[in-house]
Amino acid sequence: MTILCVRFQLPPESEAALPGLLGLLEEFTPVVEALPPDGALADLRGAERYFGRDAVELASVIRVRALALHGVDCAIGAGPGPMLARMALRGARPGLTRAVPDDPDAIAGFLAGLPVTALPGVGTATGRTLDEYGLDTLGRVAAAPLSTLQRLVGARAGRELREKAGGVDRGRVVPNGVSRSLAAERPFDRDELDPGRHRGALLSAAEELGARLRAVGKVCRTLTLTVRYADRSATTRSRTLAEPTAHSAALTGTAYAMYEALGLQRARVRAIALRAEGLSPAEQASHQLTFDPVDEKLRRLEEVADRARARFGPRAVIPGTLAA
Repeated sequence: MTILCVRFQLPPESEAALPGLLGLLEEFTPVVEALPPDGALADLRGAERYFGRDAVELASVIRVRALALHGVDCAIGAGPGPMLARMALRGARPGLTRAVPDDPDAIAGFLAGLPVTALPGVGTATGRTLDEYGLDTLGRVAAAPLSTLQRLVGARAGRELREKAGGVDRGRVVPNGVSRSLAAERPFDRDELDPGRHRGALLSAAEELGARLRAVGKVCRTLTLTVRYADRSATTRSRTLAEPTAHSAALTGTAYAMYEALGLQRARVRAIALRAEGLSPAEQASHQLTFDPVDEKLRRLEEVADRARARFGPRAVIPGTLAA
């Protein structure tokens, strides 16, 4: 077990503490990949040799330091690869490290009874398709003929699905930083049932992200929506934008589309967060010209609003629906 997947138990409003917690992990290994808003992957192969301890023992030290220095507990999954570490984290609790041994039989036993959707990257649509053919667990997927899986989900996806279900983990930890993304979170004063309030939070968060991106001369390629519920569970969805952008209207439209796709019905929502990822310099981005006068007008209004915010503060100009 050389990879840790750590999820820090951060309150919704404390995402700013993540860089400091990543620094704690970097005291053990430089190979740390941020998983905003509250997690990280850490490759401990060198640390195991240097400290003379295995990954589970180092995980205990990391947890104690996180509590002592930051007052933050964490749940940790450990495994021989990033995929298995992420999956181990699903069953971990704060104060507990769940480990998958680096042994083929142990890996097969760990995966066999899990639902197909437990695999990172397998969504509900693929899971539903496989379930219709009785392939509802990873053990059954691993035992299915490759040709059957490729016929159901495609040649490349079928091959990758069968490998992952069999415990083949080709992933690696890619060091990065939180600075590659920007986030805006909107917690509610109470658990919120009103979809109108949910959409208002999305609009506010998208407007903030757009203004911040434009202020630093960046555009984003991907938008991620996280909805946190009253029972402390969360749903996260990501969508690649048609083109890299910092245009608030485009970000808002994508956020609305992801929210509607969740199909929430009287969900008790505690907080909504948007994250702009895949940041790149705005001057390197291309924009598809259109003949839509409304879009051009909105972009000109954004420029004026940005100048007003720079002079009078971030709330100098806000959408009318948020002024109430």
